[in-house]
Amino acid sequence: MRDTNGPVESGSSAGAEETPSAAVASGEAAAGSAAAGSGRHARVVLVDDHRMFRTGVQAEIGETERTGVEVVGEAADVDQAVTVITATRPEVVLLDVHLPGGGGVEVLRRCAPLMGDAQQPVRFLALSVSDAAEDVIGVIRGGARGYVTKTITGTDLVDSIFRVQDGDAVFSPRLAGFVLDAFASTDAPPVDEDLDRLTQREREVLRLIARGYAYKEIAKQLFISVKTVESHVSAVLRKLQLSNRHELTRWATARRLV
Repeated sequence: MRDTNGPVESGSSAGAEETPSAAVASGEAAAGSAAAGSGRHARVVLVDDHRMFRTGVQAEIGETERTGVEVVGEAADVDQAVTVITATRPEVVLLDVHLPGGGGVEVLRRCAPLMGDAQQPVRFLALSVSDAAEDVIGVIRGGARGYVTKTITGTDLVDSIFRVQDGDAVFSPRLAGFVLDAFASTDAPPVDEDLDRLTQREREVLRLIARGYAYKEIAKQLFISVKTVESHVSAVLRKLQLSNRHELTRWATARRLV
């Protein structure tokens, strides 16, 4: 995992997604005890469409006496997320970027009044397998306070939650660079009509195909079946009017999506 500007990620590559283990290393346990001992407490909602991943995160951070984090709700799609967040009013929402029903950006849009509540603001921390600039910038423009990848450790995720609760912005150095570059520019980014035809998931599959991943590797990384990967690739080729993955790779490389 890469070093972060607060959260520090382990030695995994940025593109690899690892489901958090239920086991907690002794160093993490000590750090969690320190957080709990400080009297800090954060109510958190987990939003991710993979149940196994939510279970892993719950195991890592959800022991409130140890970590100070209380998981008060979970959701697997946009509608569920808005309902649960509105009902529980957590301090922090851990939000996946790619969700059924419109993605993390749609959750942010529909929860904008909660984020703007001066008395009890709900803050969002994106937690995603994607390290794509467009995904990072999209959720930050939508109102998220930070963005970390799913290779983050339990201890660092807890630290990130409390920092976001305090109003800080939390990114890894590489992802922070995307945001700085985007907001430093006075010109709006050009609209790519071809790219806009693709769904968020199709863009993610496109990027991995262009990086040379095999279908089985993509399926494992995105927690989907090989058949689903094949369906996404077929949809991408059809929408972009391309014939094969080699043309697709050239198309993505020309747009610096790889």
